[in-house]
Amino acid sequence: MESFIIDTNFFFNLEIKSGFGKNPNEIIVNLTDMAKKLKKEKKAELFMPASIVSEFKTFMDEKSEIANEFLTTITIKSPDIENIKFSVAVFYKLVDESRSRSYRGLQIAEEIADQAGKIMLGKQDLSKVDYQKTIGVVVNKLRERYRQATRFNFLDSVADLDLIVLAKELDGCLVTSDEGVTRWGRIFGVKEISSVLFRQRLVSLLE
Repeated sequence: MESFIIDTNFFFNLEIKSGFGKNPNEIIVNLTDMAKKLKKEKKAELFMPASIVSEFKTFMDEKSEIANEFLTTITIKSPDIENIKFSVAVFYKLVDESRSRSYRGLQIAEEIADQAGKIMLGKQDLSKVDYQKTIGVVVNKLRERYRQATRFNFLDSVADLDLIVLAKELDGCLVTSDEGVTRWGRIFGVKEISSVLFRQRLVSLLE
């Protein structure tokens, strides 16, 4: 019986073209139907960590029957972080990359602060609104560049790590379109399947 660990973005990133539907509700309904058949025939089981379920719920209405039926069909399981083991080399890489990203973020902040200072020279008499408009452009630039430096292609939440650790624990396939989760899943040595090919894989299990 195969195991698949599903990320939130599978349902809400419509650029994926998963073949399950044109909107989140269609995707959830169709995946639920397939998950029921797979579970009944003992071919596959779908999992989501509790942290990912919490993310999933923020996109759905609390009373959504579609969401509730899906969540009662899959298995919600947090990873057993007390007993799962990984190579120490992975954590050296994680810490080293965290350090370099943090340093890069600091460099960007210093650069943008310098730009902001130059922009504001001679503008002491700006109204509050004009000040916010002027500095707002700089702040937005800082946020975007800082995010790219520190979060892009990286693990930026415990939920991301939960996906990877659970996939490792269950020897299951990770289903995500998040580049950071995919990259680090490979570093941690977990199995994966493209979100685009996921439906095809499930259909083949039912044949």
